[in-house]
Amino acid sequence: MIPAIQVSELSVSYHGQKAIQRADLIVEKGKLVGIIGPNGAGKSTFVKAMLSLISRDGGTVRFQGKSFKEMRTSIAYMPQRNEIDWDFPITVFDTVLIGTYPTLGFFKNPGKKEKEWARVCLKKVGMEPFSKKQIGELSGGQQQRVFLARALAQKAEILFLDEPFAGVDVASEAAMIALLKELAADGKTILVVHHDLSKATEYFDQLLLLNKKVIGFGDAETVFKRELLCQAYVHPLSFLDQKEMADA
Repeated sequence: MIPAIQVSELSVSYHGQKAIQRADLIVEKGKLVGIIGPNGAGKSTFVKAMLSLISRDGGTVRFQGKSFKEMRTSIAYMPQRNEIDWDFPITVFDTVLIGTYPTLGFFKNPGKKEKEWARVCLKKVGMEPFSKKQIGELSGGQQQRVFLARALAQKAEILFLDEPFAGVDVASEAAMIALLKELAADGKTILVVHHDLSKATEYFDQLLLLNKKVIGFGDAETVFKRELLCQAYVHPLSFLDQKEMADA
């Protein structure tokens, strides 16, 4: 079976310094993958390089055996909150409706079918009552739910989410992870840049542990081990000590 994502020898540099070194990765269809590692480990860089948003030194990335250009409409990307202009004069509904554009032909506008689908996506994330609000009027958790709805509206087969839970309230986070698990169960492949290690094994099927290079990749419980985490994180792993005590 052709994997959903295959990365070979991917390398990226910033100002002459290696940000990602010869990364290899194979992700099968229907997996919910958490990308973890310390600050500055290259997690967001890795995702952006895969999506051709930044240049690579070398390496290849294939999506279901095809190039990103060939699969563009089947791949959704949700950037970090600080990369979004929250003052832009656009409503919640229109933000989600934008997600339908990749499936439209050239010079076509969303019609009744696309608008109804946008409403369905808003309902899935619990944001339908806020459809007429300007996106900057929402809380952080609400904003993240809206952009997840936009990704859903695209009907993408592969989703990349960069720290979707940052600044999100507990209820929003629970709703979002439940939806992501549902999407993975339906066969979507989802990669999530994530920083809260205390939830890593609970949230994800698999973990990709990065620090400039791939330190570990596989089932969440297999990767979330002291020997691997200590290769990525410099500071004492108090969160791991607490987890081990809880599991004892």
